[in-house]
Formats: sequence, structure tokens, C-alpha cells
Amino acid sequence: MMYSDNDKALAKKILEYSVELQPGENVMLQLVGLNGIGLLRAMVEVARAMQAHPFIDIVDTEIQRLLLTSGDLAFWERQASVDQLPLMKQMDAYVGIRASQNIYEQADVSGAANKAYAKGLLDPVHFQERVNNTRWCIMRYPSEAFAMNAKMPTSRFIDFFYQSCLLDYNRLAEAMKPLEERLRTTREIHLQGNGTDIRFSVEGQNWIPCTGKRNIPDGELFSSPILDSVNGHIRYAPSVYQGKPFEFVELHVENGVVVNFDSSNNAALEEILATDQGASRFGEFSFGTNPVIEQPMYDILFDEKIYGSNHLTLGNDYEIAPNGNHSNIHWDLVCIGPDVYLDGKLVRKGRLFVDEELAVLNPDNLLG
Repeated sequence: MMYSDNDKALAKKILEYSVELQPGENVMLQLVGLNGIGLLRAMVEVARAMQAHPFIDIVDTEIQRLLLTSGDLAFWERQASVDQLPLMKQMDAYVGIRASQNIYEQADVSGAANKAYAKGLLDPVHFQERVNNTRWCIMRYPSEAFAMNAKMPTSRFIDFFYQSCLLDYNRLAEAMKPLEERLRTTREIHLQGNGTDIRFSVEGQNWIPCTGKRNIPDGELFSSPILDSVNGHIRYAPSVYQGKPFEFVELHVENGVVVNFDSSNNAALEEILATDQGASRFGEFSFGTNPVIEQPMYDILFDEKIYGSNHLTLGNDYEIAPNGNHSNIHWDLVCIGPDVYLDGKLVRKGRLFVDEELAVLNPDNLLG
């Protein structure tokens, strides 16, 4: 079989619902890692049946590591200007399938090499062009290695993967509306929990509900904090960034700037924070709302959607919900289960909303 029934269903959901592909449009289908070839085949077939024009980009992760290791800023600027940026400018939609078998493939790539790649290619091609000028969706693809990181048997993980990806996003969108409305009139958010006590202003900021249009799986509501308003300390769950694992990250923040930190990999964390001025400031804040995703699995596209979680993101803001922070990094670090206070009122205790109007987002209500 060229692909599974689940892959066909996922391809249709992404192309028809997530990126709203139309006849005659150009769509880039990028596969990073060879494991997801079945899903790519399904997407090509669905795209052609929709009378759209797929442009295929298959990236081998070991070749990508070699290029990252050897590439400098001039190399990545040429890759962007000759090939990737002109092509991306012609795209109406973009789907990125992340199908690496080894999430640590880039673990030995230096901070300087990652910085060159981010500045020369990632920022102009993806942060500036793709994010702002295409309808895009990024997703992972299941594998045995992915199941190991999730600490699940492979068969159970695959069931979980498709359940979380094929969620009823229309139902989730309705359930998120009361929280969105509340946040649009909120002045200050306070998170308090194990290793976390942090406050910041969101007064006047825009809020964006994410219900299957940009990530699969999805389920978050994001904005950005007022840049210099963030004060306190926060402890995050396990994370992987630029191929480097972190069992925990703790940040101490004064007036929006990280002034002290601790982690399981302080040398790597120090390099990331030194990427540029914006790397030690925060460009996004979000509520995770996917009722199927319960625990971290070292994969941010899943972890940032964990129900009862929040992520306060280091680095670049999004143009759709800006706060003026600019950086070549965007690291979605997740804090699971802090109590949440909106303008001093407790609305979520741990991972469950206690506010009657917002309790519709609790898993028993969303999945029942």
C-alpha cells in the first residue's frame, strides 16, 4: 500500500481544513526525514485531486546535519536567495512534515552554526516569508523513536498520534471562545506553581486561537506579553531545542529580561540566550488546550498543546500578535499545571479550569 487510511484522512484534514487549499494554488510539501513518505504520497494525491499544484521538497536529516555543520552565514544566505526564498514567494500554502527518526540528529551542531542557519535562511524564508505570507501547517510523523520519547508502546503511541491530530477542531474552537473573550479584557496574568511564580501584562494584546490551522496536532490560544512587564521565575518541563535535550529549564526574569538561569544543560542554554538581544526576552505566551495530550514527549509540536499547560516563549514574536521582540530563535518552553490568575482571580487550579465559564475546556467536557 502506498499509504495508510489514517495518512489519507490526515492529508485531507491538513489540505482541506488546515491550509484551505484551493484549485490552481501552489503548495509546498516539505518532508524532513524519510519516515513520512507515505503521508507525503497521500498529500500529493489529495492535492492533485483538488486541482492544486504541489511542489515537493524532501530533506534527508543526515545531509541536513552535514550542511549545518559546514555551513556559514554566506552559505545559508545563498541557499535562501538562489533557491528557497524565490520558491517560497510563489507558494500560496505550505505543509511541513517533520519525520526524523532521531530528534537529537543535530545535537553536535554548534551554537554558531545554528545561529548562521537561523539568520541566513530560517528567518528570511520561514519567519518572514512563510509565516506571514502563506497558509501554513507544520506537523510531526509517528515512529518507534517518537514512541520511545513519549514512553509508550509503539501501537498505543500511533493510536494516540492520530487521535490527537484528528481531533474535532470545530468543537475545540467553540470551547475556546470564552477563554479568548476573557483574555481580551485581561490586564495581568500570574502563574504560580512548583518552581514558578511569574507575572506579566497582556493589556491590549491580540489573542489568536489555534484550532488545526497552523499546527497538527493543535490546541492553543496565544498572544505575547508586554515586553518589559515580565517579572519572576518559571520552571519548564523537558524540552529539546536545536537537537539539544533539556530535562528542565529555570529562568529568573526582571523587567522582561532573563537575568539568571539554571538547567540540565547550562552551556547550551547560555549559547541560546546569547544568540541575540531578543533571545533572552519573551515573544509569546500561550494556553495549551488539546485534551488528548497529557504529558511531555520531547517534541514541542505536541508538548506546547498539553492541556493545562502554558508556554512562555523565548525569542521572536509573531506578527499577528506582536510585542516588538525580534530574534533568530523562537523556543516554546512549556510549564505544566501552574495555577493561573487573571487580574488576581484564580481561573485554573493546576491543570483544570475552576472558573465555571471556562471549565468547558477541561478534558472530560471536551471529550465526553
